[in-house]
Amino acid sequence: MESTAYIGEMERMTQFKDKKVKQTEGIRTSLLTYPALMAADIIIYDADIVPIGDDQKQHLELTRNLAQRFNHLYGDTFVVPEGFFPKTGARIKSLTDPERKMDKSAENPKSYILLLDDLNQVKNKIKSAVTDSDGLIKYDVKNKPGVSNLLTIYASLTNRKIEDIEKQYENSNYQTFKLDLADIVVNTLKPIQEKYAELIKSPQLDEALNKGRDAASYVTRRKLSKVYKRLGLGRK
Repeated sequence: MESTAYIGEMERMTQFKDKKVKQTEGIRTSLLTYPALMAADIIIYDADIVPIGDDQKQHLELTRNLAQRFNHLYGDTFVVPEGFFPKTGARIKSLTDPERKMDKSAENPKSYILLLDDLNQVKNKIKSAVTDSDGLIKYDVKNKPGVSNLLTIYASLTNRKIEDIEKQYENSNYQTFKLDLADIVVNTLKPIQEKYAELIKSPQLDEALNKGRDAASYVTRRKLSKVYKRLGLGRK
């Protein structure tokens, strides 16, 4: 896919642009080119639907452009994927700085929740999440980003509408709301952690990984063979 991409469109990718603003030297080539590798990871399997978050729209658009460009240049080869965006929770924000997205690379561990975090720590992270001073549990991203973020998490994990949650807590307070949300997050993570502990040392894990590897290898070999033919590579 790298040979199908243009320098200009790669330089416009957010991660590279942001890095270039903050750092003028020592930027590795891989930061510029990895979006093309991500695109290849998607289209080599003929994925037609790709579940993504709000911050990955640019990557999907690049993937679609590269697939379409290759098809135009060499013939119909790749499926051009569509994105699937969840109605709620497409971008979860930091618990300590709700103007930024939740990021596991952030310096402050209180700003994010990991699937394997200690459950008591998870509760404390929710309880200490940044809100505001007016005490209203209302979804308003501009004026109440912290509360809006917590409402988004609540709605995402319960499959409820944000309006319904607002109504439930209209006469409540942040402490009660956070305690309830902490329980919801913990109850969501607990079975995941239990399943992880069950599988991590189980032979089932290697069996599943081997099966997936073999299936993926079969699909990619067939697709690469088609790509080589389209490009005129290899023997006839």
